Amino acid sequence: MPVEQLLNVSRIDRNHRTSITLVGEIDLESAPLLRDALRQCLQDGIRTIDVDLTHVTFCDCSGLNAFLDASQHTAAAGGRLRLHDPPAMTVRLFALTGSGFLLLGLPVLPRPVPYYEEYEAGHRLDPFVSAALGGAL
Repeated sequence: MPVEQLLNVSRIDRNHRTSITLVGEIDLESAPLLRDALRQCLQDGIRTIDVDLTHVTFCDCSGLNAFLDASQHTAAAGGRLRLHDPPAMTVRLFALTGSGFLLLGLPVLPRPVPYYEEYEAGHRLDPFVSAALGGAL
């Protein structure tokens, strides 16, 4: 009985830049596929990797680890890995682990004081999540 693939990876190259679109779930089983696809980009001479997460339905710490590993290797090769349009739960994972600025290209700047007052007053939505749900990342 064939095993259903949980993650589909498609890649379009343009010069030394690639766009990867992920569809499905990124977990312990599918993270090696993601890791291999990102490593292959570097082996092919690609130095700018854009990953579209619009159609990712789940991402756990295995996926996060694959992205962080790829980001580190891409930077070491003089390149850049950026994730685009992550779903809110993935943004939340990045926010909880403090990795959003590495993967999403977000500035590491403090928020104005009124924001923190509103947040502490019971608005429990993380700044990365609120950006993904309507603000700009």
